[in-house]
Formats: sequence, C-alpha cells, structure tokens
Amino acid sequence: MRSSKSLLLFSATLWLGTTLQGCGYNTLSTLDEQVEQNWSEIDNQLQRRADLIPNLVESVKAYAQHEKDVFSEVSQARAAMLGANTRPEKMEAANLMEGAIGRLIAVSENYPQLKADQTFARLMDELAGTENRLAVARKRYNDAVAEYNTTARKIPTRWSASLFGFDKQKDYFKVDEASKKAPKVDFKSG
Repeated sequence: MRSSKSLLLFSATLWLGTTLQGCGYNTLSTLDEQVEQNWSEIDNQLQRRADLIPNLVESVKAYAQHEKDVFSEVSQARAAMLGANTRPEKMEAANLMEGAIGRLIAVSENYPQLKADQTFARLMDELAGTENRLAVARKRYNDAVAEYNTTARKIPTRWSASLFGFDKQKDYFKVDEASKKAPKVDFKSG
C-alpha cells in the first residue's frame, strides 16, 4: 500500500513538472529575465549618456554663452533622468534628454571653433557611441518584450501566465514623437 502511494505521489509530481514545462512557466521565466537583462543595458547606457552631458554642456558654454535656454533645458532633462526611479519615468526622461541633446547639437553647429575643439569632438564621439549602443539596447529590449508578450498570450501558456503572475504585458520603449522632430533653434532672439 505504501509503495503505491509513493508511486502515485511520484507520478503526480512528474506529471505536474511536465505540465508546467509544457504550459510555459519555464519559458516565461526565461523571457522575463531576458526583458530585465535588456532593460539593465538600457539603464546603463542612459546613465552613461547622463554622465557625458555636463562635460558636453561645459564645452558648448565656452563658445555659446548666450544660449542659456538650451543649457537650462539640458540641465533639467539630465536632472529628470537622474531622478527617475521607475521604468516609465526613465523612458520619459530619456525622451526629454534626446530632445535637449538635439537642441544642444543644433546650437553647436553654428560655432565652427567649437566643432574644431578637440574636447568637444571627443565628447561628441563618445556621445555618438553611447547613442548607438542605446539604440541597439532599445531594439534588444523591445524584441525581448515582444517575445515575452507574445508567448504570454498564447494558449496554453496564457493559463500558466495568469496562474503564476506573468500575465501583465511588458511596456515597449517607445521614442517620443517630439524627439523625432528636428529641433528649431532661433538665433535672432536672446
């Protein structure tokens, strides 16, 4: 009698393990971890960008002292980035920073001496590299989110997702529409 109970318990455990595997629990766990890992890379690149900005602003200030509005906007965007705690706050702050950097670069285009400055050129190269790494990290993150969201919505995985708390869809990192537009800089005022 005892061995039949043990055999039944073993069989039930084996069946449960196989069912959970077949229903996607392990897959969802892996995909969730990939999303988190990819977000971590975005977070690293956003921090790198925020760290580069003060030096870049100082380089531009030396040549374009009357562009106080642009410097203030960049400073506010950086503060928002550093103060962001949640993923949505960081996404919003990153979009603000992109717009502010775009305006700073537009201002710098009107100062040939600045463009020839070695420090400015090095910082711009570092920023360009960071922006490229950030674009790659965003793509990887959004790809991981797409795979996670798609898997979590498929049957029978959907049932496991609901049962084990994987049913909340992950948010994509979308670029703000305002950041996509070329900045307008007015050099007549000020």
